[in-house]
Amino acid sequence: MKFGFYTLGCKVNQYETQAMEQLLVQQGHTIGDFSEKCDGYIINTCSVTAVADKKNRAVIRRCRRENPKAVIAVCGCYPQHAAEKLSDLGIDVIGGSAKRAEFIEQVLACAENKQKATCLDEALKRRQFEVLPAGGLEGRTRAMLKVQDGCVNFCSYCIIPYTRGPIRSAPIELAVEQAKELKNQGYKEIIVTGIEIASWGADLPGKPPLTELLTAVCTAVPDLRVRLGSLEPRIVTREFCEKLQEFPNLCPQFHLSMQSGCDTVLSRMKRKYDTARYYESVELLNKHFPGCAVTTDMIVAFPGETEEEFAQSLEFIQKCRFADMHIFPYSRRPGTPADKMPGQLGNGVKEQRSKKAFAIAAEMSKDYRENMAGSRQEVLFEEESGEYYTGHTPNYVKVYAKGENLHNTVCTVEITGLYKDGLIGELLL
Repeated sequence: MKFGFYTLGCKVNQYETQAMEQLLVQQGHTIGDFSEKCDGYIINTCSVTAVADKKNRAVIRRCRRENPKAVIAVCGCYPQHAAEKLSDLGIDVIGGSAKRAEFIEQVLACAENKQKATCLDEALKRRQFEVLPAGGLEGRTRAMLKVQDGCVNFCSYCIIPYTRGPIRSAPIELAVEQAKELKNQGYKEIIVTGIEIASWGADLPGKPPLTELLTAVCTAVPDLRVRLGSLEPRIVTREFCEKLQEFPNLCPQFHLSMQSGCDTVLSRMKRKYDTARYYESVELLNKHFPGCAVTTDMIVAFPGETEEEFAQSLEFIQKCRFADMHIFPYSRRPGTPADKMPGQLGNGVKEQRSKKAFAIAAEMSKDYRENMAGSRQEVLFEEESGEYYTGHTPNYVKVYAKGENLHNTVCTVEITGLYKDGLIGELLL
């Protein structure tokens, strides 16, 4: 049988989709494009905001409308906390954010006997890390290596602790084994990912630090790039930086979760750091990894955010000089404390502040890329784009260059200047 996947949300979802693809392929089935005629369609949902929920429903409705006789299966964070809202969408199999192998078995059974099924558990009772196959479909250049799941931060705007449950960590031996397997499959880069990877090890004997895991992975696959997923800023210490400096295959790109550059807003968000501690992390990274890319996320128009608080955030991001940013207007998430906070701001304010923040972020990104002109960069090429191949540098800047058969190769490129959303350069043979 042929199955198509549609994935919304974070890198963990992408990893879990790749794992489910592997589970199906291992049983002799094929993976098609979501737009193709398939026997079944699996939609892996995100529920980080109410806007995400709306997208989930739209994709499900469209899929059912266009494929009335196919098996439609839905999994991920949305059904994990809102399964009752799916009853009128024509779904055949409902899964959550765990038990992926069991979910796939239910999908296959439904394809055979047309019996609908539900595969859900209670997220807050989870205690074991779910082992899934590493890797994905042929032709991909980088792979996710999931090492952690769950979160116990309970930020005031976030539903994820309720949909993913408490912290569960992959044993080092498993991570190393899967990293080696990914190398053997031909990948050139691994992204170490999880719901909150800074908490890796908190549930393991002795509570080992994340650096212990990264040391093992970087050492096991010295020829592969190892890129980190999003980091909680408090994990960045002098010891953290000094340890990771030892590994030339660790990519010098660090995504530090921020959300706001104003202390009073951070407090309302229930974030566990202030701007002083955050900036300390930025300075440590710039000191120990010269030229590294520090990237972040920012939520604008959080409930009660005043013009003065927003101005403080804008001033702070300029102080940090981020290489890239993702700007999000606050989106209400029913079931979270922030949804009931006073001072909910309108769409006009959200749009205005998003534009201001985005303009500053775009200028900082341009400045960061301009400083790379004239340098030589090792680029992992991924796909063709018109007359160019495109790929990314270790610090995750997109590069355009002319060449032939560059897919999944790492080549030295001399950067000549800015181009579109990245840089342009010439291959050095």
